[in-house]
Amino acid sequence: MLRLQSETPQEWVEQAITDIEELLIDHAHCEKKAASTAINLIFRYPEYTQLLVPLSELAREELEHFELVVGELRARGWEYRRLKPSAYAGKLMAKVRKGEAEKMLDTFLCCALIEARSCERMKLLSQAFQEVDEGLASLYQGLLASEARHHSLYVDLALSIYEQDEVMSRLRELSAHESSVLMKRGSELRMHS
Repeated sequence: MLRLQSETPQEWVEQAITDIEELLIDHAHCEKKAASTAINLIFRYPEYTQLLVPLSELAREELEHFELVVGELRARGWEYRRLKPSAYAGKLMAKVRKGEAEKMLDTFLCCALIEARSCERMKLLSQAFQEVDEGLASLYQGLLASEARHHSLYVDLALSIYEQDEVMSRLRELSAHESSVLMKRGSELRMHS
């Protein structure tokens, strides 16, 4: 269960399958950022020892995905390069509250929602690419279970620290915000545009 309150519009899928290079480059950036975020959380919350190993494992897996996507780019004759990031994550994280306890909960739940949206979009891509690019269909199908697990991991880590009612209530609030952020997408193709 991904706990998203909206679905990706079909127009995004149509744009994604026509600009594969841009999609893959941005996807690689997203995997790198996800690894960096997990590592930063280890640094930020060392006193929560139950977080250390799961976040370390998550960071390693995200870097493996980064390498996989960079390999796919190179196999197609394209190079990883700098891209202007989507405003999605910044706008989503703008709802993170300032108090330390609230900030920690909100950060974990925002990470969970980003992973959920990634999973939803990878499923759509795996289906869309079946008709036009079996290699990419296989790539995205292969990443689905990991993305869903990452979403669940962030929720479970929040539940290891906070009460279930608080976590689920705040997750619903942030999911509604995530949906509104997604509706204001820019024109550039990004995994989270």
